[in-house]
Amino acid sequence: MVEFVFLGVLLLVPVVYFVITVAALQGASFAATGAADHAVKSFAQATDDGAASAAAEAAVAVAMADFGLADHSARLELTCDRSPCLQAGAAVRAVVRVDVPLPFSPVEPRFGLTVGRVEAAATQIVGRFR
Repeated sequence: MVEFVFLGVLLLVPVVYFVITVAALQGASFAATGAADHAVKSFAQATDDGAASAAAEAAVAVAMADFGLADHSARLELTCDRSPCLQAGAAVRAVVRVDVPLPFSPVEPRFGLTVGRVEAAATQIVGRFR
């Protein structure tokens, strides 16, 4: 009986940790997708470049907070196909990269102990009427 319980716990703990790790990766993937989508939409709706960049960064911070991730784990990269970026008809692309922390890790994020990195991209055309 003791051997059965010992082997059960010995095998169950790694399986549960694996499931939690995969769930963290999936959550980060959803967060990156939502962040990229909302960041590029916020950027395309803004009236000037400064407000556009601030709105995009704020959208990424909100998306990371919604999924329980630290906003410093996400990096936003905005590119445009023409200059100025907010010209009508310009295509704006946002790429969000999120470093997924190791679940239940006591190590600080600055040490770089992560499960992996997920990336999502979204593109939006700046409208004529804003």
